[in-house]
Amino acid sequence: KSMSLIIMKFGGTSVANINKINNVAKIVASESSNNKLIVVLSAMAGVTNQMQNYINEIESEEIIENDLLLTSGENVTIAILSAILKKKKIKSIPLLGWQVPIITDNSHQKAKILNIDESRIMKFFEKNDVIVLAGFQGITNDGHITSLGRGGSDTTAVAIASAVSADRCDIYTDVEGVYSADPNIVPKARKISKLAFEEMLEMSSTGAKVLHTRSVELAMKNNLILQVLSSLIKKPGTLILDEKKLIEKEIVSGVSYSKNESKITISGIPDKPGISAKIFGLLASKNINVDMIVQNISQDGISANITFTVPNSEISYAKKILQNNLNLIGYHSIKTDEKVSKISVIGMGMMSQSGVAQKMFKTLADNSINILAISTSEIKISVLIDEKFTNIAVQSLHNAYNLEYKDE
Repeated sequence: KSMSLIIMKFGGTSVANINKINNVAKIVASESSNNKLIVVLSAMAGVTNQMQNYINEIESEEIIENDLLLTSGENVTIAILSAILKKKKIKSIPLLGWQVPIITDNSHQKAKILNIDESRIMKFFEKNDVIVLAGFQGITNDGHITSLGRGGSDTTAVAIASAVSADRCDIYTDVEGVYSADPNIVPKARKISKLAFEEMLEMSSTGAKVLHTRSVELAMKNNLILQVLSSLIKKPGTLILDEKKLIEKEIVSGVSYSKNESKITISGIPDKPGISAKIFGLLASKNINVDMIVQNISQDGISANITFTVPNSEISYAKKILQNNLNLIGYHSIKTDEKVSKISVIGMGMMSQSGVAQKMFKTLADNSINILAISTSEIKISVLIDEKFTNIAVQSLHNAYNLEYKDE
């Protein structure tokens, strides 16, 4: 039997200390006897945040130095794991992003991968069975180190797997897979055995923290099967694959939530064509991502109000831009609210099934939860609510769609 080539990615919580890295080494050792492996590692949990704190403390705006700092944590974890593997007599080599090289564009702190040379990677396997690779890192054509943005190690793993046509890509985390809801809020949340790429994309973009959206998009584009599983417990995880391979499509697969939303309401804007284009054009020009939008006519019948959401981190900047353009837009007032939450229900079966939205709205109404905004796609319905109702909304919707884990 020819050897398979497997990509294994371990996140920050899986490599948080020496004990946990020793545990990762055992998992890698068990796979290495029959397979060639590329093991992609994050920094130890909290280290990248600490590097960001240093950047904030010195108020650095130097993008090259900042990325050098942000990507330093991965150097530590790959060196430790590779050393442990060699003690176990496993032929291993630690590699940084520039040694592969993983070529990126010049967008520091959110760099996009342009090219990975498969032949150079395969050459490392002539003398090694395991490549331990730093996630999150790349290098520009000018030779500067770049970071790939949040979730960058997931992106590294999927990009490498796609470049070398890996047999599979396993993403190890501190949970057993993808759940029908956050188990911290819904203790009887069910582990999902298989999800379509589209469902995982919607879950990632609406608050589920298991996989980063960008890595799922990349896997979907390359039709690369992902498996999310635990580095702590040996159990089957969640497979993420092409929807055509799903025999049975759940009407609703899961309920997700995000508190990373802030609401902006602009009151008294002129009710005429082009105003919305002006508002959202201003925000788009500054790369501010707008999500949910609601517009309605004011009581006077002459002016209108518009409400929309932006990420929490961009609320102050967005408000400042709008205030600086009062004369261009011509509004009466701006109000912001950071105490809101986006609740989403997601499922491939929603495309062919009616009544999903009605059930969602009725469930929230039965719990006296007011809806502030709504957005939909073919397989997702999202509502904006007061943040204090987050838990009861997730629990009641999970129950309404009968998603609970059932004892066999």
